[in-house]
Amino acid sequence: MAYIDQFKEEGEEKKMSFLQHLDELRSHLFRSAVVITLLAVVAFFQKELIFDGILLAPKNLDFITYRFFCDLAAKYPSMKGICFDKVSFSLTNIEMSGQFFQHFTVSFIAGIIVGFPYIAWEFWRFVKPALKYKERSTIRGFTFYLSLLFFTGIAFGYYLIAPISLMFLGSYTVSAEVTNTITLDSYLSTLTMITLSTGLIFELPVIAYLLARIGLLTADFMAKYRRHAVVVNLFIAAILTPNDVASMLMMSIPLLLLYEISIIIIRRYENRTQVD
Repeated sequence: MAYIDQFKEEGEEKKMSFLQHLDELRSHLFRSAVVITLLAVVAFFQKELIFDGILLAPKNLDFITYRFFCDLAAKYPSMKGICFDKVSFSLTNIEMSGQFFQHFTVSFIAGIIVGFPYIAWEFWRFVKPALKYKERSTIRGFTFYLSLLFFTGIAFGYYLIAPISLMFLGSYTVSAEVTNTITLDSYLSTLTMITLSTGLIFELPVIAYLLARIGLLTADFMAKYRRHAVVVNLFIAAILTPNDVASMLMMSIPLLLLYEISIIIIRRYENRTQVD
């Protein structure tokens, strides 16, 4: 059996020049771009689903997050402040080509999000030849876990952080004389920034694991600088979320949890490596 593993390892390793690696990378990027473009075209023709059903849903009071908060406030009267009873802003478009441009941009972003598993798979196919046989076997399910974490982050941002941020910023006023009429561009950029940021942030365990595999990160190092990581996490959360404390705290909590999960994953890898 050891002979078979050694044969596979030696047979699967390929020595490639820099230009060959560059050409291989270009091929993977090209196929990913084709898939994103095709998915973006499909999304472009699903305008009602994308805009009315998904993107504009968080501005309506019947959105699932608001209903949950109001049901919670009904059970616990002391928490009545979390129930939003009105939408204090309206959307408008002030540019001739504004709505078409946003339609095009959103379709492209939708193509990236839906096509993320394929993009991750192409990335894995590019990296895989550089790994030894034993290394490949220990990173099974790379595409699955990468995609799972990404979509979990997207859902967390869309259903929790984005609705609270939109309602808080949309209802905030400095004077009763000023009404909030939000541009479509501002609304969509805020929503997409939050959801995409959380999707990428949730990849922290995978990134930490890969850094540990190449010797750039250890569990002891992460544990030693845990307090520093708390400050950094709060700083990152403040950058990725609008300027409201609630959204920042809700972003920082999963960041801290992901940091601790990363420590556990790396420590298990280190223990397994020492045993082997």
